Amino acid sequence: MADRIRVARIGAAHGVRGEVKLWSFTQDPFAVANYGPLETQDGTQRFEIKALRAGKDHLVARLKGIGSRDAAAKICNLDLFVPRAKLPPINEADTYYFADLIGLSAVTKDGAVLGIVTAVHNFGAGDLIEIATTQGGEPLLLPFTETVVPKIDMALRQIVIVLPSVIE
Repeated sequence: MADRIRVARIGAAHGVRGEVKLWSFTQDPFAVANYGPLETQDGTQRFEIKALRAGKDHLVARLKGIGSRDAAAKICNLDLFVPRAKLPPINEADTYYFADLIGLSAVTKDGAVLGIVTAVHNFGAGDLIEIATTQGGEPLLLPFTETVVPKIDMALRQIVIVLPSVIE
């Protein structure tokens, strides 16, 4: 299991006073402000949320120490993490953090190994699961839906994949 969980991503500068667009990956988007300082993955940069409000399709955050548009532009596209211990514990068998899926084996319904889960992405149109295939080459990017991923078995450390039909 991952020690640190990605909870947000800083987007572009918003306005001229140093605010930034913020994409929260927490169940309640505003909860991202409750976990204390957020850090980059390597822990070299820390950010404290001073204020948070809703934007059109994102949040708008004012971060301590970021007071200008230029300063905000320098931190664009940073992923922000918190220690797992700061997040609510998982009590349900079918609940997990996306970070827990990394490294799971991806298999078909018949048990054939497709590869290993390397990431879960969201580029704005829904979650995608990335699988490094056993054949190598380009990874598979598949919709992370119940249709394509009908089963996640954390005990067996695998997910079941139903490959979509190719439309010609």
